[in-house]
Amino acid sequence: QVQLVESGGGLVQPGGSLRLSCSASGTISRIASMAWHRQIPGKAREAVAIIGRGDAQYAGFAKGRFTISRDSANTVDLQMNALKPEDTAVYYCNAVVIIEGRGSNYWGQGAQVTVSS
Repeated sequence: QVQLVESGGGLVQPGGSLRLSCSASGTISRIASMAWHRQIPGKAREAVAIIGRGDAQYAGFAKGRFTISRDSANTVDLQMNALKPEDTAVYYCNAVVIIEGRGSNYWGQGAQVTVSS
């Protein structure tokens, strides 16, 4: 079984910064990609950023403000700068894990990010 554990959420003022971290553990042959998604209350979950072995892609709202990085094979961080109230959401870590040659999708439990003065 694979577990994703997120940390780093919280309350921040508009214009501030937060860093989310996610660590994967369990029976993992290889992680093909890791990503951050978010769900704003009343809206569908949406992708924020995704990173493979080095390349990264961002949603339009995240470009220039958010940075996704993988400092190790099983971890992923999301540095969020210049936060806005509309960034308030539950942020979820996602990983596509290769186990015995097959890829499976895993999700973390979510980290609340609240941007408010």
